[in-house]
Parts: sequence; C-alpha cells; structure tokens
Amino acid sequence: MRSWLLIVLISISGAIAAQEIQRPESYNYLQGQEALENNNVEEGITYLEKEIAENPENGYAYLYLGGVKFGLEVYGEALSALHKAVRYIPDADKEYKFYAFLFRAGVYNHLEQKEEALENFSAAIAMDSTNLKGYEERGDFYYQNERYDLSDADYRKLIALDEGNIMGYMGIGRNANAEKRYRDAIEQFDYVVKLAPEYSSGYSFRAESYAELGEYDKAIDDILKALSIDGDDKAFYYMQLVADSAFFQLSTRLKVQMRKEPDERYWPYCLGIIYERKHQYKQALPYYKATYAEDADPVIGERIVDCLSELGAYQQALGYVEEAIRGDSINYNWSWQEADLLDKLGKSEEAIQALTSYIEKNPDEPYGYANRAWIKEFSNDKEGALEDYETAIVLEPEFTPLYHIRKGVLQKRKGKEADARKEFERILESDTVPDESSCAHYAYFYLGRVDEARRWMEKILERANDKGNDYDAACLYALLGESEQAIRCLRNALEKGYRDFVHIQRDTDLDNLRELPAFKALLAEYAEIYQKELEGLREESIGREYIEKVSEIPFTKEGDAYKVPCEINELPLHFIFDTGASDLSLSTVEATFMLKNDYLKKRDILGTQNYMTADGEIKEGTVINIRNVSFGDLNLNNVKASVVKSQRAPLLLGQSVLNRLGKIEIDNKKKVLRISYKAEK
Repeated sequence: MRSWLLIVLISISGAIAAQEIQRPESYNYLQGQEALENNNVEEGITYLEKEIAENPENGYAYLYLGGVKFGLEVYGEALSALHKAVRYIPDADKEYKFYAFLFRAGVYNHLEQKEEALENFSAAIAMDSTNLKGYEERGDFYYQNERYDLSDADYRKLIALDEGNIMGYMGIGRNANAEKRYRDAIEQFDYVVKLAPEYSSGYSFRAESYAELGEYDKAIDDILKALSIDGDDKAFYYMQLVADSAFFQLSTRLKVQMRKEPDERYWPYCLGIIYERKHQYKQALPYYKATYAEDADPVIGERIVDCLSELGAYQQALGYVEEAIRGDSINYNWSWQEADLLDKLGKSEEAIQALTSYIEKNPDEPYGYANRAWIKEFSNDKEGALEDYETAIVLEPEFTPLYHIRKGVLQKRKGKEADARKEFERILESDTVPDESSCAHYAYFYLGRVDEARRWMEKILERANDKGNDYDAACLYALLGESEQAIRCLRNALEKGYRDFVHIQRDTDLDNLRELPAFKALLAEYAEIYQKELEGLREESIGREYIEKVSEIPFTKEGDAYKVPCEINELPLHFIFDTGASDLSLSTVEATFMLKNDYLKKRDILGTQNYMTADGEIKEGTVINIRNVSFGDLNLNNVKASVVKSQRAPLLLGQSVLNRLGKIEIDNKKKVLRISYKAEK
C-alpha cells in the first residue's frame, strides 16, 4: 500500500468531528476502523464489507474501503467505492469528503485519466483548503505532467500553510532541476538541509544540481553525506554519473571515507562500483574482495565474477561460482553464471548441463532457455537450439532481438525460408533505432538487403562505443566478404576488451576469415597481451570451509498443510510449506504492510509475471526480491517471491526457497521439518 495511504486512513479515524457532524458508530464500521489502526487490512476489509451490506449509504465505510482497495491496487473496486463515498459523505464533513476526492484523484491518475484526476485533486482542495496533503499531491501531479509553474504554486501554498514543511521546498527544488534552473534548485535544497539535516533526499537532490553545473566537489560532498545517512538510491546513482567526469576526486574521497570508517563495508563496495564502471576491473577487484571477505553477499560475489570474466580470468571466476554452489546451496542460484563461464572455457557440454539444472529449478525463466540455445547452436545441436529459442520467445515475446535473429538463421538453414523471412521482417518492425542493442543489420543481411545492412551497422558504430558492437561489425563484414574491414573491427573489439576466444573460434559468421594470416596473427597477438595481463591475477583460494549441518524446523499441521514460522526481511510470519508452489508467495496484505513499514524497499519490486493458481487459472502477480528469508538456523538471501493480487491468498514457501535447500524430511512424530544443508565453518 502507498506509504501515506494507510497512515491517512488511520489518522482520520481518530479525528474529532465538528459537533454538528454525526459520523457512523455502527459495530462493523468501528471494528473495520480498529482493524486498520492495527494494520489488519484483511480483517478491516471484511468488517467494512459487512457494514456496507447492512448500511449501503454509509459513505464513510466506502471511503475506507476505497482507500484500502486503492492502496492494494484493486483500482476498479476502489473507484466504485470512492464514487459512493463522494455521493454519500455530507459536504459539511470537509475532512472526510476531502479524502474521498483525493483518493479518487489518485485512482484516476493511475488509470491515466488526467482530466478527471486534476478535477478531483482540485475538488479536494476546494473542500478543505487547509489540508496540506491536497497541495502536495496536486503539486506532484503537475510535476509529473511537466506543468512546473502550477506545481510551484501548490508547493508555495504548502509552505505558506506550514513554513517548516520540507516537502514544499523539495518540490520547488525538484521543479527547478527539471527546468535546468540549478541555482534556483540549490537555494531550495539548502533550506531543506537546514530544516532537516538528516533527510538524505535534501543532499541527493542538491548533488544532482551541483553535478549538472559541473561543480563536482560539492556534488561529491552531498553524495557522500546522503549515502552515509541511509544509502540513498539517488545518491548512489549520481555517484556513478559523477565518476564519469570527476573520477579522481570521487575515488579519493571514497578512500578517505573508507579510512575514517574502516569497519563500514559499504565504502569499499562503492569504490568497486566506480572502478568497474570505468572498466578498470583489476582495480575494482580488491575492493569487492575486501567487502566479500567480511560478508559473502551474493550481490558482491556477482560483481567479482563479472570483473574476473571481463578480464578473461574465467577459471578464477568459475572458482567463485563453484564455491557458492559447493559451499551453500541455499545462498544463491549461480547455475546460469556457471554455464556461461564453462562455455567460455570451451566446456560446452558441462555448460549445457548447468543450464539444464537451472531450467529445472526455474522453468518459467526465458534466459535459461535462450542461453542454452546459444551454446547448443554453436555446439552443432541446431534442433535443440531452435527448440530452446522458440521456448524463450514464447515465455517472453518481447525478447531481445538477437534471439529472434538466431531463430531465423536456424530456420533458414533448415530450408524454412518463409518462416525465417517472417522472423527477420518482425525484427525490422521492432528494432528501429541503430543503437548498441540493435541487431537489425543481421535482419537486413539475411533478407538480402546488404546495402541497408551496411548502412545500419555504420550508424551503430557512429553512436556506440561498445566492444560487442565492434564484434558484431566484424561478423557482418565477414559475412559480406569484406575481410579487411572485418579484421579491423575485430581488432577494435579486442582492443576494447572482447576476450571470448572460444566463441571467436567457433562463430560461423567468421568462417570467411579463418584461414587468413591476418586473422590468425591478430588472435595470437591479443592472446599474448591478455595472458600477460592475467599474470598479475594470482590463482587464489577463496578460503572458506563448509560442514554438513541439519536444522529442525517446527511445524503445525492444518489439514494437509505444514505451517512453519519464519522471518521475511526480519518480519515474523508463518508460511505453508508447499512443494507444489513455484515461488515464495505472499498476498497483497502482507506485501503492502511490508512496504509501508520498510520491510520492503521500492528497489525490491522487480516487475510482473503470470502464474497459475491451484485450480489452473492464469493470473498476473508482482515479482519482488526478498532480501532475507530465515527459518530455524537457515538464512537465505535474495529469494524471488510472487505477490498474489488477493487479500486472502495463503502464504506459501515454494520452490524458489526449497530448491536452495538440501535433503528435506518431514518428521510427523516430532512435528519438525528436518533439513540437511552445508554451512560455512
């Protein structure tokens, strides 16, 4: 639920009415209010629905129900309830009528009905011109629609009503940034910092202003302050942007910060991030490794693996992946990374096995099939590759164009010219911008439009500076028979860090170059260069030892279900242990409570996916990342979970958790789940 919405519902329930206003005092209505005050959203809905059934003209009950449904993103039911709230709440009750209009404005805004949204925002303010929330929400509405002058007017009114309200100054500053009036913005944020010195957004938004003005030292001051307060996301983003223009200043300040706080692992992590952003992978590694030594966080482990992989140190990268898999299967699913590294080491069969394992655990993830298809294709399993490409595309129709291209190429080789042509033409319909992610040049080539293919590739190279684009250009020019240009582009790719020599040797696009002395000499030259670079990266033992452990988790039996206590991001809950469920699954009630109370962050919301209910119905759910799941003495990091759009859905502990565990036994006599797993000594 929106961070302010339930708070508003609770606060207005305790407001003192004017003497002439008689608000309902019926049992179900008051019980519904009390349930909401105690964060029992599902119970509150039940009481409110009973109240409306008994008193269908209780506008106050409709207001609460509409507000809750709005927060739960059930917009149709919210809008219906809020229409009745506006109709039945008396105009004399300005406070409650205000929120009926305000909530309805929010629903219309979400539904992209801008005129209706603005009409309701304005109606709310007209109903109660002293309520700060109306100006704040309408000011934000104007900002989102780039009507900055009107937004400023609302924020100034907010300040006039409450001079210490920092949101007014933040709003005016944000508008000024959007209009590139950075000095004006800084003036507003200066005042915010004075009013609320521990409010990180004041610093991070001011950092944006300074960065846009090129005043990087001041921007860095604010970035570090915001990061030190709460790891502010905007500050983290601008830290990376500032690294592009003021790397020395920023890296120096981060090193100083690291010395001032030697026990704070966040600062070396930030140093690793900015070095990696500058493609200085060797320099990034010590900072990541220092952080990883303190806490084997899978996110940091991934960064180490990526840096080693970029350096061509595939065997060392594989060591980290295998350590994660060997050491603790509940920690993270590394199978697809293991497969990628095995493939780069020329161990294609092992790579395919790793991806097959990944697919068995994640059958609805398209990238597992696509990556396996890629390896199969270049391992001469054309039929298997085509099947996997088709599966990936069915699971994700808007999949990356490259896989559509590869599917078309395989169809063409099988003599399915018409099917291949449709695939290539489909690419040209969607891939319309010659940027670094484009591969329309291949579609043009395979459709016989070679001049257009060449022109498209030239546009990409003009706009992009990525080694992958230079490699693509080498492939295209090799297919066109332009060997000198192909070798020139391949040299550019190698110079920029392309190191997948196994793929170069097996890529059929480069077959026209294989026997050329210049091609052989080029590969030999860069193989020697990269080998010398790797000499500084010594083989290392990650140094962790693991032992077999057994954890006993108590459960209670409810029918055929096993209910276990656990903590989700440190929030105590009870889940049903369900081997038939694909993910950890929460209802909207728990998810919205977690978001409101900071158990979930906005960055934990990953997107949406379709899922199948127990009765076979396909529904859409929100996908979130749970940073930590713990039960018994087990701790699992970064678990994918589904939020089911139902207030009454059970909490299920499914395969995204169970696949990370070892052997699981159910002891009905002792009423415990007995789980074997590996843990660090």
